[in-house]
Amino acid sequence: MAEDEVLYASVVVKSRRPQRATKEDEVVYDEVKLPNQTVQQTLDTNDSARLLSNKEAERKHRWYQKLACCFGILCVMLVLAIIAVFAHFLFPHKRDEQELKQLKANQTLLLEEIYNLTNLNKKLSSDLNIQVHNHTQEKENLRLQNQNLMTELDEVKNKTQKLQKEKKNLTEQIETMEKTWNEQNVSRAQWSVDEYCPKENNKRNCSSCQKGWTHSQSSCYAFNDAKPEDQKTWEEAREDCRGKISDLTVVDDEEEKKFIKDNSWVNNKIKGYWIGLRAEGGKWKWIDGSDLTNQAWIQQQPVDGQCVTSLQRREWRSESCDKKNAWICEKKALSV
Repeated sequence: MAEDEVLYASVVVKSRRPQRATKEDEVVYDEVKLPNQTVQQTLDTNDSARLLSNKEAERKHRWYQKLACCFGILCVMLVLAIIAVFAHFLFPHKRDEQELKQLKANQTLLLEEIYNLTNLNKKLSSDLNIQVHNHTQEKENLRLQNQNLMTELDEVKNKTQKLQKEKKNLTEQIETMEKTWNEQNVSRAQWSVDEYCPKENNKRNCSSCQKGWTHSQSSCYAFNDAKPEDQKTWEEAREDCRGKISDLTVVDDEEEKKFIKDNSWVNNKIKGYWIGLRAEGGKWKWIDGSDLTNQAWIQQQPVDGQCVTSLQRREWRSESCDKKNAWICEKKALSV
């Protein structure tokens, strides 16, 4: 062939990429001027292109591998993150349930302790209240006892003073009687014998009471129904009784009261008979120092300066001790 001849060669370059469905294979035509050189260059060019294409494909393949590896690692990390999230929410939940159960158990124990402590507190409060009440009651009882003892002590002091006064009066009375007895010893002895043992037909008949006195139980009574001009105040009547070795009558029981009342005779000249009861210190008192025990025997309240009279067909009456009345004397009867 001549040098000027031009040869045409066709080179087909295949790529490892997937062929596109819409394009046809491309054909590249190169103009070759020299037969030998041109062919050689064409071959070198094809090899270089083929080599470059292989390197590019390998590089892309490695890039895809790295991308897939990263994607796998990312998936693993995502799975681990999901597992961690589940573990984060699941395990604490179980732990919270256990703690809740433990708290409920502790709460139950605390409630039981509170209930026991409440009952113990109630019991202790009740015992304390009972002890305080008992202590208060004992204190009040001691106060009342002390008050009663003080009252009794005052009464004993008053009685002692009155007894001392009575003793003084009795001592003075005894001294007066002894003096009178010594002065009239002989005549009094004769008078006493005649009073208790009067002579009748040269024979003495003795009795428990003097002549003119009425005997009842263990006492003798003289009902002095004096005329109005001879009637006496309470103190005068008592002095008269003392002169007869007696005193104004003291009534001990209902039987004696009835006897005194039945013998307190009524007439136009006598309004009452003095007995040995008068008001002292706001109380009715007998001449022997004792208190009137039966308040129903006289309805009037005791007023100092008032004395009591007895009379048939009426109850005892309070009158001024300075008023003049008849009187009743009493002394012990003799044993005959």
